[in-house]
Parts: sequence; C-alpha cells; structure tokens
Amino acid sequence: MSRYIDLLIQGDDLVLDAGRIPLQVDGRASIAQDIVHMIRDSGLMVTLVAERDRFRRRDCISQIELLIEADVRLVPGTASVVEQPTGVYRITAQTLAFGSIEVTL
Repeated sequence: MSRYIDLLIQGDDLVLDAGRIPLQVDGRASIAQDIVHMIRDSGLMVTLVAERDRFRRRDCISQIELLIEADVRLVPGTASVVEQPTGVYRITAQTLAFGSIEVTL
C-alpha cells in the first residue's frame, strides 16, 4: 500500500465508481494531482497565460518551478516547466519514491 493516497479528481469533481463511492488514487498519480492543484491554487498559471512580456513569462515559470520544488516528495532540482508550441505547459519532476511524473496544463 502506498504512503500517498488521495481522492481522484477529474474536471473539478470527484470520480465515483458504480456504487457512487469516490475512487482513490495513490503514489505517483497522487503526487501529480497534488502538484496540479497546488499550481492552480497559487494563481500563477493565470498570470502566466495573461502575461505577454517574455521576461515576465520566464519569471512566472521560475516561480512555478520553485513552488513545485517546495514539495518534499520530489527530488530537489528536478522540476521543469516547458511551454509547448500549442500553448500547453508540460511539467516534469522526479519523485523520491516513484520515479518521474509528468503533467500538462
């Protein structure tokens, strides 16, 4: 059994099974979900999307990386935020116990 267990959230809502019981997520997926929610709650992604100046955008990306780095379940120095040409941001990091994680926003 994993040390990190959370309720599965998709589309801002709990995911329920056929019996209307919330599904759980653990390990790597739990950490990835927590990182997405941490970034969303910080408001930095809204600032990043709204910003047009490339230097301020880079500063905002650095702030997001520092926010991710604060998670004690990650290997320090491994968080990376990369903007894709389609406007999607790919976030990668290494966890201490579960290997790499990758999420897109």
